[in-house]
Amino acid sequence: MTPTTASPDSAAATSASGSFADVVATLAGIAPGDGLAEARSRRPDAREHAQGSFAALFVPADASEVSLPERAAVALFVARLHEQPAAVAFYGALLRETGGGAGLEPLIVAEAERAAGSGPYGAFRAENAPESVDGPGYSVASVEAAYALGDRLSAALEHAHMLVLHPRDASREHLQRLLDAGWSTTAVVTLSQLVSFLAFQLRVVQGLTAVGAGSDADADGPAALAAAVARAAEERAAGTIAAPPVPAAETLPPAPRVTEPARFTQEVLGWKPWLEPLPVADFTEAHYEALVERERVHMPYFRLLARDPEALRERTLTDIDIFFNPDAGLPRAEREIAAAAASRFNGCVFCASVHSRFATEQGADRAEVQRLLDEGVSARVDPRRDALVDATVALTATPPRFGSAEVESLRGAGLGELDLLDAIQAGAFFNWANRLMLSLGEPTVA
Repeated sequence: MTPTTASPDSAAATSASGSFADVVATLAGIAPGDGLAEARSRRPDAREHAQGSFAALFVPADASEVSLPERAAVALFVARLHEQPAAVAFYGALLRETGGGAGLEPLIVAEAERAAGSGPYGAFRAENAPESVDGPGYSVASVEAAYALGDRLSAALEHAHMLVLHPRDASREHLQRLLDAGWSTTAVVTLSQLVSFLAFQLRVVQGLTAVGAGSDADADGPAALAAAVARAAEERAAGTIAAPPVPAAETLPPAPRVTEPARFTQEVLGWKPWLEPLPVADFTEAHYEALVERERVHMPYFRLLARDPEALRERTLTDIDIFFNPDAGLPRAEREIAAAAASRFNGCVFCASVHSRFATEQGADRAEVQRLLDEGVSARVDPRRDALVDATVALTATPPRFGSAEVESLRGAGLGELDLLDAIQAGAFFNWANRLMLSLGEPTVA
């Protein structure tokens, strides 16, 4: 992947996001002119397209596949699982503003409290990863809750819980449950993008809140922001915000033929989807633009995500600035170490292979990188790298436990404000990428 400049006339979601305040800054209490605001200004595309990703998912041009209240309800559930009060207040207000109904918000919060845990849970299947952790599953158990939520939203919350707390346990059978509950293939992609994006957004907020400890968040900010977002969503999606259609019953395509990687490795791996990617014959210019790099049309992962082209485009442009921006900050190899550490901890063999290899290509010692894969995130190498890995793991835990101790450790290892931003965004981004890779397909030996 190489840095790419976006076409300015194609940024529909980003333009929509200009009608309301920066969500990350509001939730993290970042004031104009402070050190974090200055650091974020040096990663302008990451800031702009993280906001654009939010807009693509919560202020969509077309809400016919996934309704605005469904999006807000799932977000509230995810925010509560992450134990972030400001985000809970924001997404709760957004649910009310988008017409979720008086009784839905407390029901979603109650379900999230019942579903809460301390993850990531799940079984590692690689032979050099013995750290499997059992954890409770979740289903909508009571007849009253199931009736109030309905089949679609019940299935969505169960899917969100798996992605948030059990990413290693994802399987194609989980996707069939969504299809059986009335979600279309395209809607499943949007839902998975939304939950995975929140895993990124909420970790960026957690990290920047810890770095900016002492900043005063506006207590009224989340509610005011939710009202502005809801207005923008209703205007942009006008004509598409009726109840989602009931699709014809869909079934998954046949299971792909794969050779499961035996180990975490720096070797090149393949990846095969469980859902049907968008056929190349159905690609419009908007779909090609969403790929950012047109040759990705030959990659099933990107053709699958292209079912929601706005979300894919904004996500890709966020990724590029986080990892490729050359304006000082954390060295590229260390950004890749953070990506590999998050992937190793979450159990994503594919992402760990890509980004451990990138770390080596960018100058990290190959044997030391392999120790991370073989021994896990507890492997010790040197104080600076250990601090970076430990902070990434604290950020990747659910709920995130990244706080002042991790900030002090990183500062002690020589990281300044911009380095801290890079470390947080690199680690947080792979909580987005891992969940998509783990929940929509599986790796294979190339």
